[in-house]
Amino acid sequence: MSDSSPSEFEAPTESPDSAAQPDFDAMARDIAEVPAVEVIVTVAVNLMSAAAVKLGLTEEGDKYKDLDEARKLVHALAGLLDASATEISSFHAAPLRDGLKSLQLAFREASVVPDEPGQGPGEKYTGPVYG
Repeated sequence: MSDSSPSEFEAPTESPDSAAQPDFDAMARDIAEVPAVEVIVTVAVNLMSAAAVKLGLTEEGDKYKDLDEARKLVHALAGLLDASATEISSFHAAPLRDGLKSLQLAFREASVVPDEPGQGPGEKYTGPVYG
């Protein structure tokens, strides 16, 4: 190629500073278009997924099981759902609450020494969880 324009296979030339800096203006524009309910639900689903992995509920099973980490994630999920209960509709909240209860029960089952009723992860917000 004899012209001075970069080919489609070459990386664009940027200053070292611009490559390391994210485009915060573009990120702010993108997030401004997302409804708050969608952000809350997305965060809740991410917490649920991470908790399931830490509880050993995935195909890998015990490979990533860590009940201390799972406790933190389930507790954070319960707090988020409690705090956002009036902000999201029951259409969104009901399946998230069901998922939370399933995770709380899975935690109780996975624990060698189960917590007392009302003392398990997130039960501060949900009350005691029974099978």
